[in-house]
Amino acid sequence: MRRVLHLRLISPPDRTHEVIEVLEGCTGVTNIAVLPGAARAPRGDLIFCDMARESANEVIDRVNWLEQEGSIAVEHIDLSISRAAERAEADAPGEGDDAVVWAALAQRVDDDLRLTWAYLAFIAIAAQLAGIGVVTNSLVLIVGAMVLGPEFGAIAAACFGLLTRRWRLVGRAITTLAIGFAVAIAITFACAFVSRGLGWIDARSLDIGHEEVQFIVKPDRWSFIVALLAGAAGVLSVTAGKSSALVGVFISVTTIPAAGYAAVAMALGNWPEVGGSALQLAVNIAGMVISGTAVLYVQRRIWPQGMSRGSSAGTRP
Repeated sequence: MRRVLHLRLISPPDRTHEVIEVLEGCTGVTNIAVLPGAARAPRGDLIFCDMARESANEVIDRVNWLEQEGSIAVEHIDLSISRAAERAEADAPGEGDDAVVWAALAQRVDDDLRLTWAYLAFIAIAAQLAGIGVVTNSLVLIVGAMVLGPEFGAIAAACFGLLTRRWRLVGRAITTLAIGFAVAIAITFACAFVSRGLGWIDARSLDIGHEEVQFIVKPDRWSFIVALLAGAAGVLSVTAGKSSALVGVFISVTTIPAAGYAAVAMALGNWPEVGGSALQLAVNIAGMVISGTAVLYVQRRIWPQGMSRGSSAGTRP
């Protein structure tokens, strides 16, 4: 798949020439088309073009005034059969897979911070799967919980907020994580408490034959190293648009399982294990935030365009 984006703009008729000048002056932009007066809401001229991913930050930064006076929309192109697009992509500096479209990242982290019922349901179900996996010593269930966990979106938002010094965005990320894990732990605790009352589990359920899952409650230097690697891989997958189930497993490995373990340990009154899993959770979130922010910083040094536009996500209440 080519790293080509499609740009759709609505411009006031008296300023369309400014937009065209920008598009024609930016390297990596091609297939420019104008439909005068075609737009109805808002009214204006409709402008289309294709651009290399590497050029997106410069173009968006130079036409960002259309956010107030018109409209800007960017779409990914799954298939592009065009020699003009090939030449534009070749002329653009750098590699498309390495380019970070900062406006897209800002919008994505804002979307991932929404505290929806779906988010709470996914994180609660993931924690319960992890809890059952811990009790039954099933790595398969724990892996299932890793895949399902939705928490990395908020971690990525915290990284982006730290990079751009948008403290409100960081606060929203912390709130989303805190509420999500609190709900997940509370529901998993309730289920484990009922299971204990039914005699399905007891105080020995975490002590016998559970060596394979003990990494959840034993934070050490390796835990922190894994968290650093997971944070870097997660941020790269988000910014490069290469998210996959494998990456999802990797970035969730030490968060959701720790929350599920803590909930089960609380229900069984095993407080030392609660402390260990809670520390594991904190260490790994901190490690992912540190490495994720560092990766974004390096990417900003390589692709600085577009950062001045900022993030509307960071200014929302």
